[in-house]
Amino acid sequence: MTTEQADPRTARRSLPRWRADLRLGTRIAVMRGGGLALALRGDPVARLMHKPWRLDPYPTYATLRAQAAGGVVRSRTGINAVATHEACTAVLRDRRFGVRLADGRMPFDPTDDASSASGQDPTDPGAALIEPIDLSLLALDAPDHTRLRRLAQPTFAPRRLARYRDTAREVTGRLLDDADARGTFDLATDLAAPLPISIIAELLAIPDVDTPRFARWGRALGAALDGVRSVRHAHALSRATADLRALFGDLVERRRADPGEDVISQLVHALDEDALTLDELVSMAQLLLVAGFETTTNLIGNAVRALQATGTWDDLVTDPALAVGAVEETLRFDPPVQLTARFAHSDVEIGGRTLRRDSGVLVLLASAGRDPAAHADPDRFDPHREQTTPHLAFSGGAHYCLGAALARMEGEVALEVLAQRMPRLRPAGRIVPRVATVLRGPRHFPVRAD
Repeated sequence: MTTEQADPRTARRSLPRWRADLRLGTRIAVMRGGGLALALRGDPVARLMHKPWRLDPYPTYATLRAQAAGGVVRSRTGINAVATHEACTAVLRDRRFGVRLADGRMPFDPTDDASSASGQDPTDPGAALIEPIDLSLLALDAPDHTRLRRLAQPTFAPRRLARYRDTAREVTGRLLDDADARGTFDLATDLAAPLPISIIAELLAIPDVDTPRFARWGRALGAALDGVRSVRHAHALSRATADLRALFGDLVERRRADPGEDVISQLVHALDEDALTLDELVSMAQLLLVAGFETTTNLIGNAVRALQATGTWDDLVTDPALAVGAVEETLRFDPPVQLTARFAHSDVEIGGRTLRRDSGVLVLLASAGRDPAAHADPDRFDPHREQTTPHLAFSGGAHYCLGAALARMEGEVALEVLAQRMPRLRPAGRIVPRVATVLRGPRHFPVRAD
């Protein structure tokens, strides 16, 4: 092949790191600058992506519900958004929508060429912006989604969840022993994060778990759901992805030589029967880490914050069984995952408005939870509430969260044991919020136990 005929992807891989960083940084700055300009002009969808509005997105959700024609809002960003419970449910359940474009391509590619993320050099930070992390089930439509979901389902069988509940109770007790000895501790980093990491480690049978390292990986990958924020984030994301692939690649070989009853062993068996590929197996393992870690961590933090702010913490102390209601109300009132995206696979009419093929739609799950047409007095947090209308915190339709029962269980155990062990729990400083759009929860939450 002559120089003139060289594959442009090969040329791109040969770029010096500083030049690749400069290109990526410029691209991010342009994208963020354009979005901020629209936010400053009052575009509510753009405001969801930028401070200060995304620190408290609920007034913006109310604006979107009020503006929605048939539940759909067309933003000047070019993005559609559905904000009402009815419209969100309709999109999630409609099989004419998917998580990819109609022809199966990934939707957001800021490059001008036809290359795919798989053809890019993984050491190039620009690759992270195109497809920052392959989260398996989250990024696939049928039939691949159906095939992989079926393989993952045994992981969340009731008998397994019963065993994980015992583990969750034991781990929570141990973490609170350590926290109690200090008096003041960080609810987010000392309980809400290490608890789900311990459960995931058992689920995957990962030996000698390095909790801070896992938490760092989870934060880097979880933040990528908002897109790559900076060159520094792109490098952190690249390192986390490489580390995880090395970890899970090693686990695959170990389980092939010495299989057990863990999830990786089950998937290795499926791999050897050609039911999935090695890349799909590794991606599914990454999904279990990110989804399991981030959802539970934010759920616990949001629940304690709401219970403390509304004076209902004492209700939980009096009746620890109220943890079940507190978790469900948190999922409605302030869910850990605020939104998801879908793409029309044909022209679709929603609420009297036609969405063209390949149109992107933000499904505002958290807005649906505050919709007065679906929930009475929706801006009031009430752990005693009877949930007559299902919330959408775990999405819906074909992509309903497989790990919903596990996240619920971990949240319930954490709140129940926390109320029993530390009935006088109270804030001990300013809560530092996570600055993100897709995920919502406290990054740091200082508390005292006496």
